Amino acid sequence: MERETRNDATDDDTNDRRPRTDDMTLDELREEIEEIDHDLVELIARRTYVADSVAQVKEDQGLATTDEEQEDAVMERAGRYADTYDVDENMVKAIFRLLIELNKIEQREQR
Repeated sequence: MERETRNDATDDDTNDRRPRTDDMTLDELREEIEEIDHDLVELIARRTYVADSVAQVKEDQGLATTDEEQEDAVMERAGRYADTYDVDENMVKAIFRLLIELNKIEQREQR
């Protein structure tokens, strides 16, 4: 299924990327969710790969696993992204907090 997105000339960088679901059937909506789930897992895999690379650089440079300043920056950025796409900020930050914590656990296990 090809996704339709709004792309009006009046949209700025907060372009609404959500598909138009008004005329979709339940099966089509479920198929859309399945595609999104696939994309989410692919993005998590990409993020994990890069986080693993960060962990290797930290280890090579003798840096601590935890970088609270960087974590704060990630959380602040997540909040901005949530606002941009009109998604609940607490939910987005909870997801990012979980990703960060899982990456830190993996980094510690690799050391």
